[in-house]
Amino acid sequence: MAEKHKLLEVKGLTMDFGGLRAVDSVSLEVHEGEIAALIGPNGAGKTTFFNCVTGIYNPTKGDILLHPKGLPTRRLNGLKPNKVTEMGLARTFQNIRLFSDMTVLENVMIGRHCRTSAGIFRSIIRDKSVRREEQEIVESSYQLLKKVGLAEFANEFAKNLPYGAQRRLEIARAMATEPFLLLLDEPAAGMNPQETAELDQLICRISEEERIAILLIEHDMKLVMNISNPIYVMEYGKKIAEGSPQEIKDNPKVIEAYLGEETEEDA
Repeated sequence: MAEKHKLLEVKGLTMDFGGLRAVDSVSLEVHEGEIAALIGPNGAGKTTFFNCVTGIYNPTKGDILLHPKGLPTRRLNGLKPNKVTEMGLARTFQNIRLFSDMTVLENVMIGRHCRTSAGIFRSIIRDKSVRREEQEIVESSYQLLKKVGLAEFANEFAKNLPYGAQRRLEIARAMATEPFLLLLDEPAAGMNPQETAELDQLICRISEEERIAILLIEHDMKLVMNISNPIYVMEYGKKIAEGSPQEIKDNPKVIEAYLGEETEEDA
């Protein structure tokens, strides 16, 4: 079997805030076709790790390397979030960040901004190519809403969607940037069991049909174990384990740090 292409390579990532070390020498990789997971107790440093990878924080030490297929390797350290997005890496947030008073369709269209070619002058005069591009944005955004099951709500205000649908809308907006790697920060947070099951299926479809690799942070261990491989585990800013779902379930450090109750119930 051919070795999968490495898309993201993080080496020795460290993030200090004054005297606090939130992330301590964490390394991980995400390959094409993978749904990888980053898990750990609250306060382990998972979201800080995401913030470093996506340009919100400039890490204290370490390297964040993106390996787009067929293109040169790029070092992401110090790049602004919009530049990271342009390079093919998109994310969602732990706390939903939608434009509440815009429609569902408009929220997805905003995600297409980084892939548009019209400058300020052409946008003002609205020539034929600009109008054609705008129509293409509308059509492609609507197709994304169909893929996440929200097409019927296209003209509804985002704030009026049920909570689980808002989560799916945020994923659709991230997909509108045309990423090859998608980072999902606790996508199942606050969802009921039915919504979580639908999210499970959606993530798998995105991976298989859209050919987008995924790295997710998640506390729902049933979802993680069902769809993720490999799984990385953090505690107090450090990576304490990595491996397959079964290896993680059997790892004594993980059981002690995070999975004890779930593992006992599964036994």
